[in-house]
Amino acid sequence: MMSILLPLLIGGLVIAMVALLYTALRGNTEGVAATRLDQLVGRNTRKDSSADMLLKQALQEVDKKTLMDKLMPEFFNLTKTFEQADCNIKPSALFGISLGLGAVGAAVSIWLVNLYVLPIGALLFFTLPWIWLYAKRAGRLKKFAGQLPDAMELVARALRAGHSLAAGMHVVAEEMPAPICKEFGRVYEEQNLGIPLEEALKGMCDRVPNLDLRFFVTSVAIQRQTGGDLAEILDRIGHVIRERFKILGQVKALTGEGRMSGVVLIALPIGLFIMMLVTKPDYIQLLWKDPMGVKMSIGAIVLMLVGSFAIKKIVDIKV
Repeated sequence: MMSILLPLLIGGLVIAMVALLYTALRGNTEGVAATRLDQLVGRNTRKDSSADMLLKQALQEVDKKTLMDKLMPEFFNLTKTFEQADCNIKPSALFGISLGLGAVGAAVSIWLVNLYVLPIGALLFFTLPWIWLYAKRAGRLKKFAGQLPDAMELVARALRAGHSLAAGMHVVAEEMPAPICKEFGRVYEEQNLGIPLEEALKGMCDRVPNLDLRFFVTSVAIQRQTGGDLAEILDRIGHVIRERFKILGQVKALTGEGRMSGVVLIALPIGLFIMMLVTKPDYIQLLWKDPMGVKMSIGAIVLMLVGSFAIKKIVDIKV
């Protein structure tokens, strides 16, 4: 009976997961198609109107204080994380996808291995959507940091041409690609709706945790209070950012061997475990069936985590 029910259960879970992923990612696909259409007709990006921005903010407010916010601690601000990643999916929907993937991982673990591996398989599959979320967030923030020097120079040229600071931000929103055009466009729309420019810039700093952006916002705040040549200040900030990127590239090249060594040392025992699990399962089962094997497995996992943390601290050089 179990041999019949288990494949049916796995099949049903896979179908449910495909449906959930299609529903979650459908909006993303439409956004990509709209962006490509705008590029074909000569526009860089499709700009959201102020009404669209207010509607998105209202939808985000609706999803606040849900089950996810009650389950997670306060320092895990999921709403801000989703906003920084620019995801067209609500936290509750992603949590549901994670639960579905966790059930699939548990069923696959029981089917391919045994009951002892169920927590590991369920946990691995459960974390996949969150790994995707944080990878998307890191990629977006990295792309924003790379676009920031060009944005500083574009605002500086607009100021020298006689435009105001808000008009310079509007130029960035019109001429540059995402994600920086969306953030500067939102600041421009907010100040058009009556929000003071300093508060709109501080809101952008909250949405984008970037040190160089804080330098820009602080410079604007000081210049508006004391006066001075803001265009020259922005040029210098852009130059400093570009020089820092050069140093970061040199550091990355010099620490490449250490980072590759860390990847190999972490992946080697995991790959060996998977290979032995496929080729000689009765030999590797001692790691979770024998009491000494359980202790050795826990010790190996702890030492791998400590080693990976130590390697990351060695190769992660702040500039």
